[in-house]
Amino acid sequence: MALVLAPEPPVEDWLDALDAQISRSPSFFAGRPVVLDLGALPSAQPDVAGLLQRLSGRGIRIIGTEGAHPTWQGLEAWAPLHASGTRPARAVDVPDEPRPTPTQDATSLLIDQPVRSGQSIVFEKGDVSIVGSVASGAEVIASGSIHVYGTLRGRAIAGLTGNHRARIFCRRLEAELLAIDGVYQTADDMDPTLRGKPVQAWLVGEAMMLATLD
Repeated sequence: MALVLAPEPPVEDWLDALDAQISRSPSFFAGRPVVLDLGALPSAQPDVAGLLQRLSGRGIRIIGTEGAHPTWQGLEAWAPLHASGTRPARAVDVPDEPRPTPTQDATSLLIDQPVRSGQSIVFEKGDVSIVGSVASGAEVIASGSIHVYGTLRGRAIAGLTGNHRARIFCRRLEAELLAIDGVYQTADDMDPTLRGKPVQAWLVGEAMMLATLD
């Protein structure tokens, strides 16, 4: 499942924030294919190819780009992921999967069906709410908090852009991985007495806390 990274100006500040994320969770990008969305960069952005090289040097495996300006040179190694007449790929899409529906304020995302195995939901503007379950092998990634009104069997990654106050809520905990702002616990790390119960996760300093919901 591909992640989407979207560099923003000023690029050096964006790279510093990315480095902070990597330092908190060194294995987060390990083996993960990444699509680079360059649409937020100005057309006069210097040395975009150099930026991609710097990301590659950080162990980020870029499999393609989108939104590149036609004047930029040296991006041939990271060809666009879409052919003429097709939609640019932002994440792996599974046919007939439920489509994310942004609310009117566009700072939250509502998924009104279960998230199936192999599906990746990525929302970088706020909270994500799932009215249903998240299957094993699926993942939900949000810059804000994540609310799962069903069983969470896959991966939930909240606070992606450095939101230390983000939380994860689920009606039934069976998760493979929980992560908030780069701090994570795998299924093996979680208190076995919490499995199958309604749980919330939050951060205290650099420690992830899990507790049942009353």
